[in-house]
Amino acid sequence: MFEKFQSHLAKNLNFLQGKRLLLAISGGIDSMVMLDLLVRSRQEIAIAHCNFQLRGAESVADEKWVRDYAAQHQIPIFVTHFDTKTFAEDYKLSTQVAARELRYNWFYELLDTHNFDYVLTAHHADDNLETFLINLSRGTGLDGLIGIPQQNDRIVRPLLVFNRSEIEHYASANKIQWREDSSNASDNYLRNKIRHNLVPMLKDLHPDFLASFAKTQQYLQQSQELAEDAAVMVYQQVAQEANDEIHFNLKKLKQLPNYKSYLYQWLREFGFTAWEDIYHLAESQSGKQILSTEYRLLKNRDFLILRPLGKETEPEEFWIEKDSQVNIPLKLTFSKTEAQSGGSNSVIFVDEEKLGFPLLLRRWKQGDVFLPAGMNGQSKKLSKFFKDEKLSLIEKENTWLLCSANQIVWVIGRRADERFKPTPTTKQILKIALTP
Repeated sequence: MFEKFQSHLAKNLNFLQGKRLLLAISGGIDSMVMLDLLVRSRQEIAIAHCNFQLRGAESVADEKWVRDYAAQHQIPIFVTHFDTKTFAEDYKLSTQVAARELRYNWFYELLDTHNFDYVLTAHHADDNLETFLINLSRGTGLDGLIGIPQQNDRIVRPLLVFNRSEIEHYASANKIQWREDSSNASDNYLRNKIRHNLVPMLKDLHPDFLASFAKTQQYLQQSQELAEDAAVMVYQQVAQEANDEIHFNLKKLKQLPNYKSYLYQWLREFGFTAWEDIYHLAESQSGKQILSTEYRLLKNRDFLILRPLGKETEPEEFWIEKDSQVNIPLKLTFSKTEAQSGGSNSVIFVDEEKLGFPLLLRRWKQGDVFLPAGMNGQSKKLSKFFKDEKLSLIEKENTWLLCSANQIVWVIGRRADERFKPTPTTKQILKIALTP
């Protein structure tokens, strides 16, 4: 196995040569074999050990075991303790998911703090098969079937080409000692049920099952890459990025077969998981929306609009003194002029004497009424104006009003109010402009 490991390093992981490596060592057989292989390879290594405090005295003994090994072989070691159960309860996670999140966050802290290049974990081929079966049992896309990646950012798994039998044989032949985790014998965890019951049956059905499975995963990986390439090409045809929003053209998208697969490829990285709801959203009425923890997906007529959450936390009101300029939340400029010169949605002209300073810049709210310019003095509810203008929910949320006392002067960027327009008797015209 050592010769195969050296060949694997040279052929597939040569970027590790000469790097500072942090090894995730639990004390179990997999991690101790990895540690021995790296020691014999004369790599610059250090040990990272997590005490999850889940097995009482056994966890303490594991920690001591790893510390003693590091001292005996003069290997730098980092140890941390986690209150895993409390973390899992606080964040409503399973114990295994909580432990995973805690340890990887800590690994990245060590990488940055102590200038290591990579973290190495001891996942092997049997772990890969178990992960595949777990994902398959829960329902997953291609990304859940391609298994554990050999490299994920700065996390590297050099033992994925080896199976559990090879690791056990190497440990026996080289008299490597390790700590046995008693929880591995329990079938309380799904992974253990699969490891103890399903995997042995699969190996009995086909002696070379792991090798065949590895080939299948290669094909799945190739299929995933094809899907990602297609998603990029279609994205360029149907999506438009504007500021912090992405607009997906549903008319164009629905002309393509399997358009739901494209939505999955594009939206999964934004934290969405309710895929059936998202697919229904593409067919639903305008105004419907779905939220992830950080993003909103809104149906607006022939578009799906993706944008980050949190914009609504901005202050709702800003006061504007006379002769001042505004840069937040919008950029408004005020300048005196002798005559009106055209006008547009981004520029209005008002009678300065009709304004009562300080002006108020605020978001719209239900019940707001104004007199739209050009409507012969007829009042209109702002909600009705938005509907007539066919504004999306996001556009409405991003609309600001410039107000004098309790009256709307300007629905900014959309329509001025008739009451503040200059007249032939106006002494001073004020130009107010919205600039990017």
